[in-house]
Amino acid sequence: MTDPRPALTAQTIALLTTAPLLWAANAVVGRMVHTLVAPVALNFLRWLIAFLVLLPLAWRVLRPDSSLWPHWRRYCVLGLLGVGSYNALQYMALQTSSPMNVTLVGAGTPIWMLVLGRLFFGARVSRRQVAGALASMSGVLLVLSHGSLRELLALRLVPGDLYMLLATLAWALYSWLLVRTDRPADLRADWAGFLLAQLFFGVLWSGAFAGAEWSLGVRRFDWGWPLAAALLFIALGPALLAYRCWGLGLQQAGPVVGGFFGNLTPLFAALLSVAFLGEAPRAYHALAFALIVGGIVVSSRRN
Repeated sequence: MTDPRPALTAQTIALLTTAPLLWAANAVVGRMVHTLVAPVALNFLRWLIAFLVLLPLAWRVLRPDSSLWPHWRRYCVLGLLGVGSYNALQYMALQTSSPMNVTLVGAGTPIWMLVLGRLFFGARVSRRQVAGALASMSGVLLVLSHGSLRELLALRLVPGDLYMLLATLAWALYSWLLVRTDRPADLRADWAGFLLAQLFFGVLWSGAFAGAEWSLGVRRFDWGWPLAAALLFIALGPALLAYRCWGLGLQQAGPVVGGFFGNLTPLFAALLSVAFLGEAPRAYHALAFALIVGGIVVSSRRN
């Protein structure tokens, strides 16, 4: 019997690796500016800039006669999960939780991919996928614990971890819906239009959430070049480019395999910390990389 899962190609690997690298950078930059801007407002400004950049390339998708509108409910949900919720919850988590805890909770994405796929999308879960998930998670735990069992056992959950758990669930569901969404004929070959359709609703959601944050008295906003540069980067890189790569990669490899690549994010975050903080790389970084990549290979192998 032929395994229906697609084989990984060099292009797919590049796409699914670029997104976690950019998202790791997003976490670093988000942490750097968390004292300059409120978390939900940061998410709104990020996606508003991305929307304005993409608008000249795909404005036709928003015309009244566009084929988007008969399917607006599905794109509204995609915008809520992938744009309005995920990063807002992540930025909120970083206000009260350490980056180590946030990354640890987010590293459960492959597990949630398997669970949601089995419960709601009829996806089969193979032993190889379970083994790959365990190997990949082991690599993540190794990075987060710095190779020390004592440091891993010292982790304590705080309210921010709950925000990150909700963010992880939102992302897993978003990834499944992304590959299961029927695209109208004029959007199948139009990546900018497909992304703009999500951003249109996502900006509305994130704007509403930012307004709620403002009404609750969270009004931190220290405008200047550091914040402007950070917004430009996270809008063009972790938003537009990363989402484009992620969407293409999921179409080629599927959401379950894509979820394993997401576990590269904490490893990249650790490496970026080495680069920006001047910390020397450790042996456990190499071992963690081997475990994470090994989990990806095992989970994506075909019979």
